[in-house]
Amino acid sequence: MTEINKYGLNFHHFGLAVAKPEKAILFLEDLNYNVGDSIYDNLQNVNLIMCNHENMPSVELIYPANKPGPLDIWLKENSEIIYHLCYSCTDVELTLKQLRLNHRVIIISAPKPAILFSGKQVSFYKVQGFGIIEILENGS
Repeated sequence: MTEINKYGLNFHHFGLAVAKPEKAILFLEDLNYNVGDSIYDNLQNVNLIMCNHENMPSVELIYPANKPGPLDIWLKENSEIIYHLCYSCTDVELTLKQLRLNHRVIIISAPKPAILFSGKQVSFYKVQGFGIIEILENGS
């Protein structure tokens, strides 16, 4: 993808938080998504399934683990919700510096390796007036 914005961010996927993944998987399969295997991310305490499509945006299904975790508050009133948008970049520090020139950005989770993305660093931020974004460093 070509970087087309001043922040050096490229859209990567959207994260869909679901209480249970079965219906979301069925829907995505009906749309001809390639649904990956479920994996448990112990650093984030969630289960994840990456779903890719040749012509549509990628979807990361995120659903609770067996113990309390970060999705509990979001799924308390909704059984499914678009939880975050993920963007990739090559330099998180520079990207955040540029973002903070025009936006209030609050860190939710510092960079840590993501099992779903082969150990690449991911971090989460609240952009005031927009919502939660995930930044995947050196993502593709």
